[in-house]
Amino acid sequence: MSLLPIFLQLDGHPGLLVGAGAVALDKIGSLLKTGLHLRVVAPAARPEIRQLAAEGKLEWVERPFHPADLEGHFLVIAATSDPQVNAAVYREAVARNILCNSVDDIPHCDFFFGSVVSRGSLQIAISTAGESPALAQRLRREIDEQLPADLGPWLENLGQLRREVLATHPRGEERRLLLHQLAQRQLCASEHCPTRQMALAPNPTSVIPRGQSASNSSPVILSDRSASNPTSVILSEAKREGVEGPAVGTPAAPGRVYLVGAGPGHPDLLTVKATRLIQSAGVLLHDDLVPQAILDLASPAAEIVNVGKRCGVKTITQDEINALMIAHARAGRVVVRLKSGDPLIFGRAAEEMAALAGAGVPYEVVPGVSAAFAAAAVLGCSLTSRDCASNVIFSTGHHAQSHNRSPLPELEDATRVVYMPGRDLDLLAREWLEQGLPPDLPCAVISRAAQHGQQVLHTTLAALGQAEATHAPSLLIAGWAVREIAAHSTLSGSVALEPA
Repeated sequence: MSLLPIFLQLDGHPGLLVGAGAVALDKIGSLLKTGLHLRVVAPAARPEIRQLAAEGKLEWVERPFHPADLEGHFLVIAATSDPQVNAAVYREAVARNILCNSVDDIPHCDFFFGSVVSRGSLQIAISTAGESPALAQRLRREIDEQLPADLGPWLENLGQLRREVLATHPRGEERRLLLHQLAQRQLCASEHCPTRQMALAPNPTSVIPRGQSASNSSPVILSDRSASNPTSVILSEAKREGVEGPAVGTPAAPGRVYLVGAGPGHPDLLTVKATRLIQSAGVLLHDDLVPQAILDLASPAAEIVNVGKRCGVKTITQDEINALMIAHARAGRVVVRLKSGDPLIFGRAAEEMAALAGAGVPYEVVPGVSAAFAAAAVLGCSLTSRDCASNVIFSTGHHAQSHNRSPLPELEDATRVVYMPGRDLDLLAREWLEQGLPPDLPCAVISRAAQHGQQVLHTTLAALGQAEATHAPSLLIAGWAVREIAAHSTLSGSVALEPA
């Protein structure tokens, strides 16, 4: 039997609490917040409850419960230390069609108290139907840690703006889309707030049904993520306004760009902050290797644009990506630039941060789990070791061939991590051998680390050039730190996490 989750309006209604001990006191706090006119019936009461009665915040009737106490009440809570009394309260309440909760007595409950996370008018209630209040409390703490502290004031401003929109805009699909877009934007109480001005404009152009075009020069955001080519639309608008990259003279609107690390690809390896930003973003500009399981976390109202490249094939230039970020941010949108792994490791973050700073667009970097760490975890290999690896060298397949011809120590004291090593590893292997690295240097190629279908190939530097091509994304780890696990590894083709 499924419970109906509802939020009751109790302000001004009469309610009865039978019992005045520790259990009853635990319920009083949440009941009084609702504006319920609370009567407490008990022959004795804790000092805190007597104090609340003296302050007029509740009524205390100093005697045992009588069935007549139920008359005229909207709901009742039985919270005595005597199960028989609680059961009697429940029976009498049922006879009068009054909702009753007998604390910690599931068969004698018409409703349950949930564990509640609050941010002003926002309430998230969690119920386990009485099976495990401890689990509900744990989930409440986890959700509470993820919600922004200022969500309450933002929601209050959003609610006021929604009422104004309902009063000034005709009912229809355009108004519905506008309200959804407002829920994705930054908002303040000022009359000059760009979001407020956009929402209350006589002919708002911020939400344009698919297939229509804007009549002015503002950036166009298609409301349907299935639109044929939203990238070309916004780019053409951005270029028409002169948004070509860092050299932009117009002032920035209060939008914001987040350079977010998507991790190695499994949603469980996203940071809490990254998950929250993906879910609340108005626009997602993502790398080609970000999997669908992560993109599915986005809001249905969000615009999602692939701005990545695959195997060196570019469908969009870096300048165009910069222009997209700037144009969307200037339109007041929250933009998430979603990058595989960590944005600060081979993610062109330096170029994008320079472009945003030059355009006066505020931005923030949200680190992610680098593919190097995920791949090492798949191997069961520490990238550093007191015995043989006190350094870690990160490089890409394009720059892993060092021009340094100085002699190497007999036992190189480093682990080499090569991002995007490419399908043909022969050139890389020959370069390293010419540098003096030993042929028996242990190597491992990890494909799709921490994703469904991950694979691990163990080899040596001498045989690396003949290694079979692996599926992208892949990463190469080489060094003596790999040696111990290579001999007994059974992880090839294994999956470190449940499929996304």
